Amino acid sequence: MQHDAFVDSLKTGSFPASASPLLQAVWHGLRGEWEAAHRIAQDADSAEGAWVHGWLHRIEGDLANAGYWYRRARRPAGEGDPGEEGRVIAAFLLGGDEAGSAPGPARSGPDGTARRS
Repeated sequence: MQHDAFVDSLKTGSFPASASPLLQAVWHGLRGEWEAAHRIAQDADSAEGAWVHGWLHRIEGDLANAGYWYRRARRPAGEGDPGEEGRVIAAFLLGGDEAGSAPGPARSGPDGTARRS
C-alpha cells in the first residue's frame, strides 16, 4: 500500500484491506475509532506495536500509560498534534518517513535522544 492511498482511505472511510494490522490500528486511530485501534495494537508484540500503543494512550489522555509504551518502543514520547504523529507512524509502517526515506528502528543514544540505526 502506498502512503497516498492510505491518506485517501482516511478521507473516503474505505478500509485498506491490504494494510498490516498495525497500519489498520493507525487507520482506526486517525479516524477517531480508539477502541478498534486499541484492540489491534494491544496484540502487537513489537517495538512498532508499542509505538502505536503509546500513541493511542496519548490520544486517550493517559500520559503515564503512554509513557510506558513509548519507553518499550524506545522512542521519545510524542508531542504536539497526535494526528500528525499518527501520520508519521503510518508513513514509517509503510516503509519510509514523510520525506520518502526508509528509517531504521529508533534507538536511544547515551544522552537519551532518539537515534536511528
